[in-house]
Amino acid sequence: MPIQTQLPTWTAVTPTLLLALTALVLFLVDSIDPDSTRPTALAGISALGSVSALAVAGWFLLAGTGQTGSGGAIELYGGSIVVDGMSLFFTVIFASVAAMVSLASYDYLRDRTYQAEFYSLVMLAATGMSLMASSGSLVTVFVSLELASLPSYALVAFLKKNRGSVEAGLKYFLVGAVSSAIFAFGISLIYAVTGSLLLSEVAAAIGDAGDLVGVAGIGIVMIAGGFAFKTASVPFHFWAPEAYEGAPAPISAFLSSASKAAGFAVAFRVFAVAFPIDAVVPMGVDWPLLFAVLAVVTMTLGNFAAATQENVKRMLAYSSVGHAGYALIGLAALSGGGPNGSVMGASMAHLLVYGFMNTGAFLFIAMVEHWGVGRTFEDYNGLATQAPVACLAMTVFMFSLAGLPPFGGFLSKYALFYGAIQGGFWWLAAVGAINSALSLFYYSRVVKAMWIEDASGTFDLGATPLGIYVAVLVAAVGTLVLLPAFGPVVETAQSAATALFA
Repeated sequence: MPIQTQLPTWTAVTPTLLLALTALVLFLVDSIDPDSTRPTALAGISALGSVSALAVAGWFLLAGTGQTGSGGAIELYGGSIVVDGMSLFFTVIFASVAAMVSLASYDYLRDRTYQAEFYSLVMLAATGMSLMASSGSLVTVFVSLELASLPSYALVAFLKKNRGSVEAGLKYFLVGAVSSAIFAFGISLIYAVTGSLLLSEVAAAIGDAGDLVGVAGIGIVMIAGGFAFKTASVPFHFWAPEAYEGAPAPISAFLSSASKAAGFAVAFRVFAVAFPIDAVVPMGVDWPLLFAVLAVVTMTLGNFAAATQENVKRMLAYSSVGHAGYALIGLAALSGGGPNGSVMGASMAHLLVYGFMNTGAFLFIAMVEHWGVGRTFEDYNGLATQAPVACLAMTVFMFSLAGLPPFGGFLSKYALFYGAIQGGFWWLAAVGAINSALSLFYYSRVVKAMWIEDASGTFDLGATPLGIYVAVLVAAVGTLVLLPAFGPVVETAQSAATALFA
């Protein structure tokens, strides 16, 4: 039974509270004994908190909490926080990625200081992401976005003695500060037009903008710009390759998967609820067209840039920009009266699959960095002779990211492109399919290097980093398990998305 009939209403935010509580516990452990490092205990607390949030969010989602068949969305604090199928679905993504990153960080941080701070920042960022997915007010959106972003800046620059890490953190912070200012100014313009910050009340008042329609249009565009930064979409994508390359590899995984999904979670809710197409487009503010242009430019630029890289980590960074373009189809292929829930739900399902396969790929790079193998495609030559299981997992990630059958990435892209075609946006699906075919070129380079090319020298891998190894295998199993389970996954996502347009 849904929790509406069993537990107090506030318990709907239990997954978010568990993530926040985990961060506070880590702070407490560090404050009691700040001079010692306990990598096993700290990683265990972080992973346990993430798994607990994942389990509760999954239970609520399967029980129908906040969904149409069980009384509808649960609103808290005057509608500022909304718990429904979509918020729970995305919380599953955030908690899953946080759990894998926590496991992998056990080895990555083993001999480093400030371990408790690292895990605490990861949990705080995950808390902000979960709040982003549940935001029912533009104020809550902004506060939760900053809660997710500020820890991320510190995490990117975590390697304080590494010039690349510090430089990446500074660039990320500067671009983030500019985008936050743009986003906040856009919110102020929408408030000036509608007199409210609650998404539902903005939707009711936006159609009566009258002479202020131009102000409303500028506000909507500026809000879209804020989301473009969080999702690493053009033109706010420049921070992504720098940040992902300079950051610790587990944080690259966290940002490219969970942070990107958080940006889309809040963008889906804000634009579907606050700026209904039937009310806004007749005013001349065609935001689906804006996202269509962004989708095409983002996926094309990301894939072409990735194809020119020689550094594997940087290639994955640009490919994540390309995947942001695919996910943007969930906003671009919307129309008044169309099957909007179908295409947006397919985009949500793709982000879930992407969370496993992309996190796994970056964690594999963390393992390679731990071994001291190198960062270029050539450095990977013959690696499968020394680490066949890990390289097999990386092969699964690469082919799934490329969208090859029978991997999860193929089904998620198929559902996304099919949803776009159903909505009459066949050209978006065509551009996505062409870009997906292009991506096979650079993804296959990794597989070719590991399995086909001869090693240029001998590998001295040393001991296998257990935490990273387990996290990579978990990501690979998750990618494969989602293949037979994809039908129920996409149906759940589409049902949650459809409720936004009801």
